[in-house]
Amino acid sequence: MTLTAEQKRQAAYEDYNAMLEGCPARQLLEAISSKWVTLILLELAGGSRRHSELRRQIVGASQKMLTSTLRALERDGLVLRTTTPSIPPRSDYELTGLGRSLLPLIESMKAWSESNMDAVARSRMSHDRQQATSAVVH
Repeated sequence: MTLTAEQKRQAAYEDYNAMLEGCPARQLLEAISSKWVTLILLELAGGSRRHSELRRQIVGASQKMLTSTLRALERDGLVLRTTTPSIPPRSDYELTGLGRSLLPLIESMKAWSESNMDAVARSRMSHDRQQATSAVVH
């Protein structure tokens, strides 16, 4: 039986097949594979942090990017925000159990990246040289 596009989308929602475009698992995979999500979760692995502490530790993250990423992580149940009424108000962020369950995967990806960066850099340089040579020949 051939399925319509709508039936395929419905099946994706029912089966959580991340290979299908409309699948919620694919959307979640996209969200958790962001570099900012990875860096925030790695930083929160060390315990609760204030927004300003995260911003100092995660070089290059703008306040806007950090805030929007933390809100998304909170919405997804990976991060818990605790606000203390003070002047100015204080917000602390920490990993939830669900967020902690993701850490081994993220830590493995970080370790793999650090261990294999030299090989990847060599491959990139070789590829770029080949592309440059091909462009000159054609």
